[in-house]
Amino acid sequence: MSFSLPDPVAAYFKITNGEDVTHIVRVFSQDAFVLDEGRTDRGHGAIESWRREARKKYEYTVEPVSASQEGDRLTVTANVVGNFPGSPVQLDHVFSLEGDQIKSLEIG
Repeated sequence: MSFSLPDPVAAYFKITNGEDVTHIVRVFSQDAFVLDEGRTDRGHGAIESWRREARKKYEYTVEPVSASQEGDRLTVTANVVGNFPGSPVQLDHVFSLEGDQIKSLEIG
């Protein structure tokens, strides 16, 4: 990766790639939400459960390949490779930040 990401976004990708999921509360705001696969998870508990479920269901890695900023939205395109149907895929992760925390994340 030859570009830099804001600290909470970089930390999110470390967690996604296997770092301790309990660290999720450090990078997401209390009322944050995640939209992934048509499902919305809101708040620390729900977001932590979402991450745990994904890790139980599949083994995968997520490698950011590019990032672009438009207004208050940061889009990080990432290669996702694992033991899930359709692998590998390239997915956009659209972040909205509030201070040093993620306010929202939409994956698609």
